[in-house]
Amino acid sequence: MALPRGYDGVVLAVPVTVPYVRHSTRSAQWWVGRALAALAQASGISHHEFDGLSVASFSLAPDTSIGLTQHFGLSPRFIDFLPLGGVAGVVGLRRAARAVQAGDCDVVACVAADTNAPQSFRQSLEQFSRFSQDAVYPYGAGGPNVSFALIAQAFMAATGLERSDIARLAVAQRENALRNPDALMKKPLSVDEYMNARAIAPPIHLFDCVMPCAGAEAFLVMREAAALAQGLPFVRLTAAIERHNGFPTDPVMLRGGWARDVTDLWAMAGVGPDAVDLVQTYDDYPFVSAMQFADLGFCAPAALPEFLRGHDFTVMGDLPHNTSGGQLSVGQAGCAGGHLGLVEALRQLTATAGARQVKGARRALVSGFGMITYDRGLGSGAVVLEAA
Repeated sequence: MALPRGYDGVVLAVPVTVPYVRHSTRSAQWWVGRALAALAQASGISHHEFDGLSVASFSLAPDTSIGLTQHFGLSPRFIDFLPLGGVAGVVGLRRAARAVQAGDCDVVACVAADTNAPQSFRQSLEQFSRFSQDAVYPYGAGGPNVSFALIAQAFMAATGLERSDIARLAVAQRENALRNPDALMKKPLSVDEYMNARAIAPPIHLFDCVMPCAGAEAFLVMREAAALAQGLPFVRLTAAIERHNGFPTDPVMLRGGWARDVTDLWAMAGVGPDAVDLVQTYDDYPFVSAMQFADLGFCAPAALPEFLRGHDFTVMGDLPHNTSGGQLSVGQAGCAGGHLGLVEALRQLTATAGARQVKGARRALVSGFGMITYDRGLGSGAVVLEAA
């Protein structure tokens, strides 16, 4: 099969984070509005001129993206609504890039936002999916921890990963987060603290779990000529893959959809994994980040223990990973978690990441993962971004 058409001439610009808070009584619509305002201010483009709107959210009901057009006085030619969790960022970027490339619109605001009232996370778990309602929640296993624990047990047994190996990712991310003023986790984390943390659903322990919060992430997708005319720093999209329910006959999830399309990803990018300067994986649990390293070609699954032990994943290390701190240390603002890595990569590749800047960063891999059922995550995707 021939490679898909590339994304020549399409760029990302204007990384925006609406700072997270642990709980919020503000609506998701409010968080989207703050993100749109920040995009307009930072770009110098009125939000009325955004003729594309891509929104990812779990808590926007009863609205979808079309309702937001009236809330915010927009008149877009292209809209998208993506309640797809951690894969929404990659999916939204791919669709927005194709719309811009085709001339269906000129400037797409890609926004992910969710609120987090004190009881809203429990309520969202109750309604998450038919799988959740029928096969998980009735057994007292509300939430993803138990489901991911079953996947983690099988994956660690198959690859030989130990908790001490996975600790390297979580501890490095916390070190990175201490450089990020927007991260909710402000205390250092040691390997001993990680290893001795209380069990939640073994092998998942406390520091394997993200903390739900409220917040928003956003960026603009446009043509390179438009970004140059506006004087905006930008990055190029050089490759993208997307796959859902990648291996439906696997009895348990030992690999994600990335593994089916990884050859195409690197062929489109014209480079291999050794050419990237930083990696942003979706990290609802650190073992899922390890799975992505294997599926995206950094090492074979059986070589994961050696791979994790052989690299420094901090901002100053040889393979900077989740340089903002990732969801594990920044927080998980619902669907915004799937945009966090894209926004962070955009900052890194435009040299605007401040104290956590990776020196000389020119190329980044960002991967997404989302929509857990009782035995697997269904959505996966990845992009390669290059500095201008």
